[in-house]
Amino acid sequence: MELSGKVVVAQGGGPTAVINQSLVGAVLESRKFPQITKVYGAVGGVRGIIDEQFMDLTQETTHNLERVAVTPSSALSSTRDKPDQKYCEEIFKVFRAHDVRYFFYIGGNDSSDTVRIVNEQAEKEGYEFRAIHIPKTIDNDLMINDHTPGYPSAAKFVAQSFMGVNLDNHALPGVHVVVVMGRHAGFLTAAASVARQNPEDGPPLVYLPERAFSIDSFVQDVKTMQDRYGRCLIAVSEGIQDQHGEPILSKLMHTERDAHGNVQLSGTGALGELLANEVKEKLGLSRVRSDTLGYLQRSFIGCVSDVDQREAREVGEKAAQFAIWHNVDGSIVIERTGNYDVNYRLVDLKKIAAKTRLMPDHFINKAGNNVTEEFVHYLRPLLGSEMPEAARLRAPMVPRIHTK
Repeated sequence: MELSGKVVVAQGGGPTAVINQSLVGAVLESRKFPQITKVYGAVGGVRGIIDEQFMDLTQETTHNLERVAVTPSSALSSTRDKPDQKYCEEIFKVFRAHDVRYFFYIGGNDSSDTVRIVNEQAEKEGYEFRAIHIPKTIDNDLMINDHTPGYPSAAKFVAQSFMGVNLDNHALPGVHVVVVMGRHAGFLTAAASVARQNPEDGPPLVYLPERAFSIDSFVQDVKTMQDRYGRCLIAVSEGIQDQHGEPILSKLMHTERDAHGNVQLSGTGALGELLANEVKEKLGLSRVRSDTLGYLQRSFIGCVSDVDQREAREVGEKAAQFAIWHNVDGSIVIERTGNYDVNYRLVDLKKIAAKTRLMPDHFINKAGNNVTEEFVHYLRPLLGSEMPEAARLRAPMVPRIHTK
């Protein structure tokens, strides 16, 4: 059966460097089909749907869409709304009023759950409707996916940031703590490990949410590396937690909570400063610094993986093809094949919705303070073809002839 009607595309959650590739992929592919009467973009995510804030992308030029595709951040704007059943019923009412028959929502865990609820509402009402979740998250924490669009570019930014910080730390040795995004999954923080080119390069310590964090063990680890190399660069996930699952940041200070009841981790440099102070006080070191990469990781315009761009475009295209050509619903997932390529397939939304994928054990060392070579091999193909290299002087030192 050929289902005729409008398409709505929306973007949810945090922006990424390549989310607009998915948007443009879905829009351009949808515009090819004669049964599609209009292609709308919801301005402001699902909130834009509720408020009927639609942009008619059928009337956008292909040239400008292609320019938008290579521009980071969410071109349609986004939202942090987490729709419940009642909210999704209102979304469906708007869709029905506008004769929307296809819904493509680009987002992460919560976005996939929204697609599921809206789709179930349409089935309940006997309304012919196709809904596809298009994967997106720099956290890389969607189930079944080998990786998610947005993660490779953010990982590239983290890796290159640590290459630079490592060079700085090599020139002026000291202890340097750098905090990276990641509430529950440590994939992004782990990307700091790709910065290593020489055995003594940092970071020699990488702390992830998947392993319980002990401040005493952390200080001892830093001392060991400081004694060994005369310096220590450290990558820390913002979501590190103790053995009881309590965020370390909330233990060290009073913290705010967001609209979903989560401890506010991003947008503050508090965790890095607190860990740096622990090192200063307990090891008596003077040169201890901290940085927080914060929101820079999400939409940095000068550091985008070409692999990420290509795959983000294709998941958008595949969403339109599955829904319009094959008349099915679900979530697009990326599967890795060979060394290196990918396939795309559609899975049941229930397998993705509101679930979180964590770093697998074989990507984390036994001590829980670093990653394994298996993770490095996993990540490298995703970073694309243009990773910089840092060079060092190799000339011999001149023997001393002046005696004091």
